[in-house]
Amino acid sequence: MASNERISDTKRPSMSTMRKTALVAGILYLATFLSSIPAVFLQGAVFDNPNFILGGAGADTLVRFGALLDIVNGLTAIGTAVALYSVVKRQHEGLAIGFVASRVFEAATLFIGIVCVFAIVTLRQTGAAGADPATLVIVQRSFLAIRDWTFVLGTGVPALNAFLLGTLMYRSGLVPRAIPVLGLIGAPLFTSWIVGYIFGISDGGSAWHAIAVAPIFFWELSLGLWMTFKGFRKEAPLMIEAAADAASRDEPRTAALTTAI
Repeated sequence: MASNERISDTKRPSMSTMRKTALVAGILYLATFLSSIPAVFLQGAVFDNPNFILGGAGADTLVRFGALLDIVNGLTAIGTAVALYSVVKRQHEGLAIGFVASRVFEAATLFIGIVCVFAIVTLRQTGAAGADPATLVIVQRSFLAIRDWTFVLGTGVPALNAFLLGTLMYRSGLVPRAIPVLGLIGAPLFTSWIVGYIFGISDGGSAWHAIAVAPIFFWELSLGLWMTFKGFRKEAPLMIEAAADAASRDEPRTAALTTAI
């Protein structure tokens, strides 16, 4: 029985572990911004030029690098959920598992769009010669249509992420509650835009889109910054519990040392 309790105690994160978890998760959140934003501009040649696939002078290397940054974005998105899981599961395991699953789904959806971009670049380099130009243009448009939908659905998953993680962070108090409130406000707003886009009511870049995405943007940015530079709040119940666990584990060692002396 004593051995089971000892194993259980070692699985509980210590204060230092909690700080490291916050730091890693915060850096990964910031990495999603540092990778995703430049990726859009680097791949602009594919999105803006309807005849990109026909060859000629182009920015193939930049487009490939932009797609690579999108891969980094997807992997760091998964990393944020994996890093936080060990902490937030102590608040509500079901919501924590849902958050990990939603992050994996987000990355998988985005990867489909990345493959489409790589396919366009490959066909531009190897398939343009001798092929019907009109057919190639249709192929590019088809790949871009798939990519656009994966982008809408993939970047729309953060609305679900915001609801799941926002609820966990609000209840746990690991960060100031004003931060998760942004996510909880943004979740239904961004969901409404996605539904509107699906039914052709709204478009990307519209005022509705800007209003819907703003809370999600600042929620993830502020969360990443806070966890990176501040860590979790020491007044949070989970942090107090971690401190108490650390103190209880130290008591037997202190007693043993006193007896030995």
